[in-house]
Amino acid sequence: MGLRDRKKAETRAALSWAALRLAVERGLDHVKVEDIAEAAGVSPRTFNNYFSSKGEAIATHHLDRCLRIAEALREHPAEPLWDAITRAVLTQFAPETTAAAHPGTDTARWTAGVRRMLAEPALQGELLRAGARAEAEIAAAVADRTGTDLAHDQYPHLVASVVMAATNTAMAHHLRTDPPVPAAQLLADGLARIAAGLPTP
Repeated sequence: MGLRDRKKAETRAALSWAALRLAVERGLDHVKVEDIAEAAGVSPRTFNNYFSSKGEAIATHHLDRCLRIAEALREHPAEPLWDAITRAVLTQFAPETTAAAHPGTDTARWTAGVRRMLAEPALQGELLRAGARAEAEIAAAVADRTGTDLAHDQYPHLVASVVMAATNTAMAHHLRTDPPVPAAQLLADGLARIAAGLPTP
């Protein structure tokens, strides 16, 4: 990635994080594009060059995580598939990558804010779109690793669907538990159960 592309990626990530943080802290309806742009140190026009809405900016944070999972699956091709999936997923959801790792973050308030934010119908639609794109990219990465064909083989699509389901289930369970069970712990457990064939508990 060249310097220009790297700066664009950094700006996009900064806007996405600012949108997420402000929506969690204030509620989505109380955040304006101008607020997000100011928090990211850019102009509102720059925001509009990257995103069409606040919801898209927020959903991009999750999308980028999942796209990095797909990128990681293309590395270390000799590694067993589910070992590679587990490593890729847990790297993206490690404790040091979460909001709680940022100085000054009140974990309980953050979790409550995320719950409220995710209840917004406008954001739910954006998250569904982001999830579909991420699933397609993960399926392509699985197909590359396994020598399967996206057009003719069900396997890469099935694996990608399972990975996204495990991620979504872990995040939802993290938010519903009190106190919240760490997402990384839930993901590690869920992926291990899937790799073992989902035996009855």
